[in-house]
Amino acid sequence: MKVIFLLVLAVACALTVASQSGRRNPISKPAPTAPIQPDLTPEPEEPERVPVSELLFVPEVVLDAEIKGMDNTTFRLADFHGKVQVINIWASWCGPCRREVPEYERVRKAYADKDVVFIALTPENPERAAEQVNKFLSEVSFGFRLGWASPEVIERLMNVKAAIPQTIVIDATGRVLKHWIGYSPRQSGKRLSDLIDLALKEKP
Repeated sequence: MKVIFLLVLAVACALTVASQSGRRNPISKPAPTAPIQPDLTPEPEEPERVPVSELLFVPEVVLDAEIKGMDNTTFRLADFHGKVQVINIWASWCGPCRREVPEYERVRKAYADKDVVFIALTPENPERAAEQVNKFLSEVSFGFRLGWASPEVIERLMNVKAAIPQTIVIDATGRVLKHWIGYSPRQSGKRLSDLIDLALKEKP
């Protein structure tokens, strides 16, 4: 009887083990991961460059316009035909102009014995800005021929680009050799010198 009991117990244990081994352990699923989002952060853009519309020639109406000099004389750009002309457009309130003037003054002095005329025109109103302009000139050495340009002259010379300073180099034949906007530290003076040399070299 004892033997039968042990046999029954053994069979019961075996069945229990078999049933347990036949069950599948649930497989834990990994927690869903968030989909990878593309990096939508925009890359830093370069500062927008304003295209420069260069003046290709000086209109006759500008060449013949009478300009009031700051020395109480008058002159016309046409008076200097046959010479290399450097025209600088500036204003007393313009910070870059104040930094540009010393560089241009060094260039002017370097070509004092050459057939080059240096002209500086301001778009400011002589009746309203005379005091401010005179203060600027008392603080900065500016040996250019200085003049008050009318709105029409300034608009034509600046070629509708309302930004200063602007520089225009005209060769002896009256052709605009180069027209640019802005001031580049330690570069504007050299660029001006190089263009004057080119204009003098091509001078008939």
